[in-house]
Amino acid sequence: MDKQIIIASIAETSEDQMLLAKIHDKITAGQRRNIPANTSFLTGREQILAQRLLDRISPEGVSFFGGTDSAERKVCVYVPEYYEARDYLYSPESPVAALRASISSYDTLNHRDFLGGILGQGIKREILGDIFVSEDHCDFLVLREMAPYLLQHLTNVGRARIQLSEIALSELEVPQQRVKVIRDTVASLRLDSIMASGFQMGRSKAQGLISAGKTELNHLLVTKADKEVSEGDVISARGLGKMRVAEILGLTKKGRTAIVLERYL
Repeated sequence: MDKQIIIASIAETSEDQMLLAKIHDKITAGQRRNIPANTSFLTGREQILAQRLLDRISPEGVSFFGGTDSAERKVCVYVPEYYEARDYLYSPESPVAALRASISSYDTLNHRDFLGGILGQGIKREILGDIFVSEDHCDFLVLREMAPYLLQHLTNVGRARIQLSEIALSELEVPQQRVKVIRDTVASLRLDSIMASGFQMGRSKAQGLISAGKTELNHLLVTKADKEVSEGDVISARGLGKMRVAEILGLTKKGRTAIVLERYL
């Protein structure tokens, strides 16, 4: 099928069309020449769109990789069959590089500080993958082609002096994700009911957030409050954060559904 027809059937916006065209061209060029090829880092939503595109063309040898198994932002990468995919992705030839910014014990920096400091070097967000902040350092992922530039120019984050070095992907330190476990019962598994429980608000407020286009279910925008959720689904609301439906335990004696939610802190 024609490239433009495929993309038009998947894209929801003109920006999606441009993104999917870039992904298509990058991956198919690598396949045609039988050499490694990769995109920039993709958000969760962009990965879903990319996967839909790959399912319509040729997904053989193509995967998503973000430097760690738990990464949120990932590149779409084609690895020729003459490579062992995992060996290539974790090798010095990998399209993804890991950098560590060491900080003084006198400085306290958070995720936003590091994101602003890195982007302040003039690079685009899609060049940068996940950021993992620890007490005395911050590990983050970038496209390998950008690593030398940052190693040379990124010396400060705000007013704090940092020491930047490249580390192996195997040395990445991913902090334990802090969550608040919420056990509750709901009248139904409608999205507005689950949001009201997890974000501790009234259903009417949850409905307002959904209809206003401020809610995502599994990284995709959802505007219908009666959308049913399933175990494992991830819900995010602008300004409130993100949570996961960890368990659906079944009906109580009163006919309500018992659930376990994990709200990310």
